[in-house]
Amino acid sequence: MSEQTKGNPLALIPFGVFIILFIGSGIVTGDFYKLPVLVAIFAAILVALLMNRKTDFQTKLQQLTKGSGDPNIMLMVIIFLLAGAFTSVAEGVGAVESTVNLGLSVLPGNLLIVGLFVIACFISISMGTSVGTIVALAPIGAGIADETGIAVALAMGAIVSGAMFGDNLSIISDTTIAAVRTQGAEMKDKFKANFFIVLPAAILTAIIFGFITADASQTMQEEHPFELVKVLPYLGVLIFAILGFNVIFVLMGGIVFAGVIGLSINEITFMDFINQLGSGFESMQNLSLLVILLGGLVELIRQNGGIDFLLQAIHKRTNDSRGGEWSIAGLVSAVNFSTANNTISIITAGPLAKQISEQYDIEERRSASLLDIFSSSVQGLLPYGAQILSVAAVAGVSPVAIVPFSFYPILLAVSGLLAIAFRFPKFTTAKK
Repeated sequence: MSEQTKGNPLALIPFGVFIILFIGSGIVTGDFYKLPVLVAIFAAILVALLMNRKTDFQTKLQQLTKGSGDPNIMLMVIIFLLAGAFTSVAEGVGAVESTVNLGLSVLPGNLLIVGLFVIACFISISMGTSVGTIVALAPIGAGIADETGIAVALAMGAIVSGAMFGDNLSIISDTTIAAVRTQGAEMKDKFKANFFIVLPAAILTAIIFGFITADASQTMQEEHPFELVKVLPYLGVLIFAILGFNVIFVLMGGIVFAGVIGLSINEITFMDFINQLGSGFESMQNLSLLVILLGGLVELIRQNGGIDFLLQAIHKRTNDSRGGEWSIAGLVSAVNFSTANNTISIITAGPLAKQISEQYDIEERRSASLLDIFSSSVQGLLPYGAQILSVAAVAGVSPVAIVPFSFYPILLAVSGLLAIAFRFPKFTTAKK
């Protein structure tokens, strides 16, 4: 804890402004994504700059830019841009469609919902986006429900479940990148620690879906053509990430590999490839700006004593590393409930979680995993979150009706709680 800065609860006012604007606009308009998040964060920064009259305005601007230009923030932005480019190029060569159709072509009727969940898992861990996975699979899920007589809310729950699996684990997911960078962890280490916690939840989810739909016997009537070569970019990125290659090299290699495949089978032209790169970069611009501005806001709050105040409050109720882990889980969950955005919640809670982990000797990969697990769990159960709102719009059902069938986010939270309670998994490598 800083000895130079005294804890000051008033320093948290800008964060409160950000939350109030974000939630308030959603309540007033009925759409939690109506107010551009950059507007809300800029208003919060303005409030922070006008506070603490003991510090001159020029110094506060320097604090803002120092936080915004932190090396971890800049590296996060670069990874975001590369992840967007890979996703765009892979989609452009038809990787998503071929992957989905490959799964649907080999599944019997009584395993269609289980297969839908597994396909969503693979697509999301390959694309790194839960919303993108939902957009790709929701129409297919609705068709499966219509032809098999399975409840459409159940099919949508399977898609949301699979989408949140990959959102939590993918090395190109913005949530995973944010969790790793804010905690100073290695991507491969976080993946391994996270995987052992979530695997039981994923297996149990598949079993539940299989049990519920065991009596379904019809098969899809239409054919689902696919080209196996188009699935290779996703497999390549996944394999090299698991092998522990640097995420920058993995993403750059994935972009080139996807582009070469697309060009070799005449799916895209060279100019298509260039345009897809540009589109991918553009898709990450808002998120990149958000990360930069949030970094500056957190630094202003830290300089004014807000972070120290929170640490002091947590310290009073925490005695050991397990208590620190409960604090990290509760912190990111509370922010996610407020913002309905798991990326924002990780970026916002990340700096404080880092200080908690240092104070209570929690491994970086452990704190990164907890941030990602609990934010993904909450996000997958919010009826006002982008994931459930998106799938509900396609299916034409109430978002609330889908929540009970989102088995994986529920079990993910249970797995996370059990992992904290029983200190699982245990690794022999010591914290640096």
